[in-house]
Amino acid sequence: MTNPADTTVDDPHTRRILDFVARGQARSRSELASALGVAASTVGLRVQALLDAGVLEEAGAGTSRGGRRPRVLRIAGDGIVLSADLGGRHARIGRHDLSGGLLRSETIAIDVADGPEATLERVSEVFERLLAETRVHAIGVSLPGPVDVATGSVDQPSRMPGWPGFRVGEHLAERHGVPVVVDNDANLAALGEHRRQLGHTQHSITVKAGTAIGSGIIVDGHIHRGATAAAGDITHTRIDGSGDIPCSCGNTGCLETVASGASLVRQMRERGNTDVRTTADVLTLARDADPLATTLVRTAGTHLGQALSGVVNFFNPHALFLTGSMSASEPFIAAVRSRVYEACHPLATQRLRIEAAATGADAILHGAARLALEGMDIPVATA
Repeated sequence: MTNPADTTVDDPHTRRILDFVARGQARSRSELASALGVAASTVGLRVQALLDAGVLEEAGAGTSRGGRRPRVLRIAGDGIVLSADLGGRHARIGRHDLSGGLLRSETIAIDVADGPEATLERVSEVFERLLAETRVHAIGVSLPGPVDVATGSVDQPSRMPGWPGFRVGEHLAERHGVPVVVDNDANLAALGEHRRQLGHTQHSITVKAGTAIGSGIIVDGHIHRGATAAAGDITHTRIDGSGDIPCSCGNTGCLETVASGASLVRQMRERGNTDVRTTADVLTLARDADPLATTLVRTAGTHLGQALSGVVNFFNPHALFLTGSMSASEPFIAAVRSRVYEACHPLATQRLRIEAAATGADAILHGAARLALEGMDIPVATA
């Protein structure tokens, strides 16, 4: 006898069923049972729940292998998931299919300093346009600061006046009538890249290196947030010999003061190049072989590699992915890689991959969609 229980797509079997079907690795209930190594009844219950929820659909009969022809499964085509990546001055909105694949994205101008209600109104206008086109199952939102995922609000952010304590998830859920999940940008970049590269197992670190620096940690395919959601915050790691430049945290000599894009802009301007205003300006000069810009970019990579070496020795991940604008610079990545390999124990780097994120600028959108899919409530009958 079975009893219905509310679970979510984050149920391990349900999550893997969606991935197998989306990737075309298994297209029937029997193939899924074989791939998962579980009983056909377990697969049948979860597939039926996904069919009832409109996430999967049957697409005719497959080829018989000595019995009744199996029903072919595919991701339903009549629903989407939305994502939003909020930055300081802009937001990227993504439209995804129910496998998490990014169908299209667009960028709008915002200013988080205007406060949460005004900022989210701009985002909601885009959501409502997309909601009108088809059925939306869930929304995932990335915020540029520490997030309390239980309340969907930012916790002690810098440069986000009016946002602390504001429940972004509840606000958007009430507005749009669908489940909304919220996390910070580094965590979602890490989730998006990990699922693209490593699936639902293994361990990785993804560093978002742009104007600021942040990182997300994935343990066995899941975001590791720590006791107070501060896991992965290497921004304020003290770098020896970095001087006494004040940091926003109140200390001096933090990684952010010597390795972030903002710090490179400051250093270029201090050395007389007052035309430099953005991280992109510095990276362009480095690509054009400007000696000062190239040196600063390489030094920033070395500093980041030094901060990461202790993490790699301690955590021993399978991969270290780099995203954000700085990851477009090969000298930066080369410097990170060189310092990590030099400073870490050989066992910690024996199988370590250090590379630019394959998802590029879309890593956060991919992660937000994945988290939204996994937070969907789907009734699954369990034995």
